[in-house]
Amino acid sequence: MINMDWKKNIKGVIFDLDGVIVDTAKFHYKAWKALADKLGIDFSEEQNENLKGMSRMDSLNYILSLGELQNMLEDDKRKLAASKNLYYLELIEELDESDILPGTMNWIQECKQNGIKISLGSASKNARRILDGLNLTDHFDAIIDGTNTTETKPHPQVFLLAAKALNVEPSECVVIEDAYKGLEAARKGGFYSIGIGDPEILKIADINLTSLADESMDVLEQL
Repeated sequence: MINMDWKKNIKGVIFDLDGVIVDTAKFHYKAWKALADKLGIDFSEEQNENLKGMSRMDSLNYILSLGELQNMLEDDKRKLAASKNLYYLELIEELDESDILPGTMNWIQECKQNGIKISLGSASKNARRILDGLNLTDHFDAIIDGTNTTETKPHPQVFLLAAKALNVEPSECVVIEDAYKGLEAARKGGFYSIGIGDPEILKIADINLTSLADESMDVLEQL
């Protein structure tokens, strides 16, 4: 159980989706790779890491820039992004509760047990579909995703909207992210943050974990 005598009173936790709740990065890579191959663009798994936290159109523009095709007509870009998304949706159709990353459910349950509100804060426009597949939708007090935002990380908009939906201040929230841009967004918005992944890459986080399974929410006493 959480020690409620924290120096910092946490009232909300905002979860990123990919890399925190579920690993869909492999599906995104497969879909983007298929599109890149079709366009004759070399696209590697290492380059795919640069897409973390990016919107769909920003991701497409990055890939197009690798082939010097970034000046393509906007209508053609939208068609390419839509075709990628259709293939991605086919790939994630089989997601279920077994795909929830280790530690995630424990954190969600601890939040509930201690009256801490939780929200999703993701750039993905498919977030609700993914949460439905994982049977997690009803666990969240708010869901803010790419359908609600006009700005992309590292802009803090998605997290600010999530805090507003939870009716808590950013200074009372912890953002859990696996991407540097997401952690930048959290910092700019005045949130505490937990980085999930390589601490050398995500060193701007207030707390670093390799996985939510590493610690219970007692780790927030470090804030």
